[in-house]
Amino acid sequence: MFKKIMKGGHKKPSKSEASDPVLAPYAAANRNSAAAPSPNVVVNHASRGAGGAAPPSSGTAMPLVPTPGAMEPLPPFRDAPASDRQNLFLRKLHVCCYVLDFSDTLKNVREKEIKRQALMDLVDFIQSGSGKMSENCQEEMIRMISVNIFRCLPPASHENTGQEPTDPEEEEPSLDPTWPHLQLVYELLLRYVVSSDTDTKIAKRYIDHSFVLKLLDLFDSEDPREREYLKTILHRIYGKFMVHRPFIRKAINNIFYRFIYETERHSGIGELLEILGSIINGFALPMKEEHKLFLVRALLPLHKPKSVGMYHQQLSYCITQFVEKDFKLADTVIRGLLKYWPLTNCQKEVLFLGELEEVLEATQAAEFQKCMVPLFRQISRCLNSFHFQVAERTLFLWNNEHVVSLIAQNRTVVLPIIFEAFEKNISSHWNQAVHGLTVNVRKMFLEMDAELYEECQRQHAEKEAKAQDVEELRELNWKRLADAAAQNGVEDMVTT
Repeated sequence: MFKKIMKGGHKKPSKSEASDPVLAPYAAANRNSAAAPSPNVVVNHASRGAGGAAPPSSGTAMPLVPTPGAMEPLPPFRDAPASDRQNLFLRKLHVCCYVLDFSDTLKNVREKEIKRQALMDLVDFIQSGSGKMSENCQEEMIRMISVNIFRCLPPASHENTGQEPTDPEEEEPSLDPTWPHLQLVYELLLRYVVSSDTDTKIAKRYIDHSFVLKLLDLFDSEDPREREYLKTILHRIYGKFMVHRPFIRKAINNIFYRFIYETERHSGIGELLEILGSIINGFALPMKEEHKLFLVRALLPLHKPKSVGMYHQQLSYCITQFVEKDFKLADTVIRGLLKYWPLTNCQKEVLFLGELEEVLEATQAAEFQKCMVPLFRQISRCLNSFHFQVAERTLFLWNNEHVVSLIAQNRTVVLPIIFEAFEKNISSHWNQAVHGLTVNVRKMFLEMDAELYEECQRQHAEKEAKAQDVEELRELNWKRLADAAAQNGVEDMVTT
């Protein structure tokens, strides 16, 4: 019985494989991978721990190292008869499994050109829709793509030098030298995913959860060209493979958690948020509780990292999409912004004020009333900021008609909160532009409700008078203490 099993385990090579000197070693390698487990291709990054790696998938091919004469140019598809094109397709895939060294421009020049031409032929073949690929061709193509793109990412620049991490916004992007080949591999994958000939029932066997996880790991690449391709491909996969949608959302969620609470360093947060912006736009109503939790637990805390400026535009778009989809989320979003409001970073404050205006534009009166007290306490602090850009951006809120209408409807609550900030700016702010804008906004309130304005002015005057009385009493008490000390012979007391 054991001998029968052992005999059955070795597949006999087909005549076409045996007679083809280029395809034969590739077919043999595929047969051997079933008998002996091959090492897995897993994306790692020097700045990530082992826990961040995607679970390996079985049967993943390893990259081939070219030997002299191993890579030979193959004829284009147009010169091959239709019956031989599938076989030629497999041969070209085999050539593209060779991974070449791009660190030396003079090394493997001939082999690089052979691989580049083979990749271009494969892209043209898929794009032209010349013929439907067999399942075996699809499997081998995804294997070749995996060999080329799933690799160990180079360490970040600060990891190479051992220096302290610098501001990500100031770092120069690192460009991958293998991009001439990588770009064509990504283009091939993109054309395969978007092709109308691609059957998702078959393709999902190879573009599985493991493949998607490894794609997501590659978003940490420092090469912006690679991240742009990854963004497009993942978005297309999300649109075409409905079975993967919950998994992709959860995986992106986990990347955000790790970025927020552990590393605070990731190159692809902006691209992932761009994908999410489109996904959120397609959410059905009423919105699922899962999506609301994603907003509260992942998107709002993304305002916390120092590098928020790198991806704030995309983040702001996602947040605004939620409020436009479900206006009842406005209170949650505004309170979330207040929770993560920066205390010492003025540039972040300017970004937050811009986002706040976009959210308020989509906010209805009922939701505005729920959060207006803590909101305008923060706005009052921003009005008095010594950083003129923060104070100026805050005053620009009154240029928005919808925001002004919300304030006008609730002026009896809003004006008493911010009146003191106006008076302080007019009397003592160093910047003339801020001074002028404050006068204009105060005049707007006066025209809006003169009676309320005068009442706030009266209360402010009373408060100032009381503060003056308290200050005079304090000075008097100190003077009494100084006189008493002098009478007791204490000469060295400071009485100033």
